[in-house]
Amino acid sequence: MEISLKKIREDVWEVPQSFKDYMLVPARVYAAESLLNKMRRDLTLQQTIAVASLPGVEKYSLVMPDGHQGYGFPIGGVAATDFEDGVISPGGVGYDINCGIRLIRTNLREEDLRPHLSRILDGLFECIPSGLGLTGKVKLSFDQLDEVLRGGSEWCIENGYGWAEDVERTEDRGRLKAANSDKIDAKSKQRGAPQLGTLGSGNHFLEVQVVDEIFDERIAKAYGIDEIGQVAVLIHTGGRGLSHGVCTYYLRKFEREMRKDSALSRILSLERELACDYLRNSAGMDYFEAMCACANYAFANRQIATYWVRKVFEDVLVQEAEDMGIRLVYDVAHNIAKEEEHVIAGKKKKLCVHRKGATRAFPAGDERLPAIYRSVGQPVLIPGSMGTRSFLTVGTETAKDETFGSCAHGSGREMSRTAAMKKYRGSEVKEALTKKNILVKVKDRTKRDVRRKRGKGIQSDKYSELAEEVAAAYKDPEVIVRSCEVAGIAKKIAAFRAIGLIKG
Repeated sequence: MEISLKKIREDVWEVPQSFKDYMLVPARVYAAESLLNKMRRDLTLQQTIAVASLPGVEKYSLVMPDGHQGYGFPIGGVAATDFEDGVISPGGVGYDINCGIRLIRTNLREEDLRPHLSRILDGLFECIPSGLGLTGKVKLSFDQLDEVLRGGSEWCIENGYGWAEDVERTEDRGRLKAANSDKIDAKSKQRGAPQLGTLGSGNHFLEVQVVDEIFDERIAKAYGIDEIGQVAVLIHTGGRGLSHGVCTYYLRKFEREMRKDSALSRILSLERELACDYLRNSAGMDYFEAMCACANYAFANRQIATYWVRKVFEDVLVQEAEDMGIRLVYDVAHNIAKEEEHVIAGKKKKLCVHRKGATRAFPAGDERLPAIYRSVGQPVLIPGSMGTRSFLTVGTETAKDETFGSCAHGSGREMSRTAAMKKYRGSEVKEALTKKNILVKVKDRTKRDVRRKRGKGIQSDKYSELAEEVAAAYKDPEVIVRSCEVAGIAKKIAAFRAIGLIKG
């Protein structure tokens, strides 16, 4: 399908509503031309256009600079629907509900940590298990799991897994109040109960980093980023098996319900992966409340990981975490549907903002930001891929006006995991990272893992997961962040480079 885009301004493009008769709003693409050309090679643009058909969709269907083909929505997709009369779609959130990023700063410098880095990584790898299906050190009964699902990060602080200030530095204080654990099926709860405080597999990681460049000293200082060479930690994980189960459960439920409604059945026939239901219907609100509970679990997951980061640094360096300044900068979700107010046609309106591989990016002065950041704006975390730089940016007024306060969430894949594993060997990727002076800790592949992947025609070794996530499989984060700046939806504040990496 040939898609003609109108250039609105540099790195901003639009597909008019008239392009397809089912479009209720235009589709907007935020991307440099090089990124746009990559989007044309998969279904990113077609999916963005299809999202414009959702009942109650407002203003635009959007895709961020790191956008690529996903399930239903493109990854990097943003869409807001009327909270009273619109729909909610699990495909607009994803299987990993509240997959997100947490940045932790320290007072340490690279030279302070280098002699101890191997022991630090060993300790983190032991305390924060990584890999498919592994269990965490915090064992929860079903009653305790329900408390986590309701309380999120606040449950962690109440139970000794963090500092009171951590919730102030977490999106929505790490707790969505609409959470209802009763709306989550028993099978999903069984999967989630043992996994709190784990990284998981795929593109999830924990990186020990150092500040590589500072672009705005004033705002960086407000975030606690003071100097080149300063040590930081970046954690990327989400809702684990619990979230996957909840997404699967409600996708099936929505498909059954949609056949009873003519408007929704039309969506189903257009794109099955856009399964949805009205928020005013019981199934739609049940999913929203279950999704909020999963989001709370993911906030808690990253909070527990933060507790172990502090504990490991204390044990290895024989200093108190407070003395080392191991403080949370911010924690942001990038797979979520949020109840938010935004201005539509000059009036405030309550919306359900779907961000699927996109990060909230509110500017200075927004009353929804914590007091500590209200004068400078929300920290927006955009991680790179393995061996590339990660970025700390800040939200802008343009983002608030045009993208419902949303920005990119990372590099964005351009090569499938299967293709990457066929082209690269994990041992070679590890060697390349070592040459960059990056220590790597990965879960050892079992013989069964290796046989399974070789059975798919893939050369495999015990570092095979590194091949899946090789930097060449992703877009260049430097280009992504530059495109966000050119389009006006974020401003870069600092860049970080990895010195240590943990992968599942």
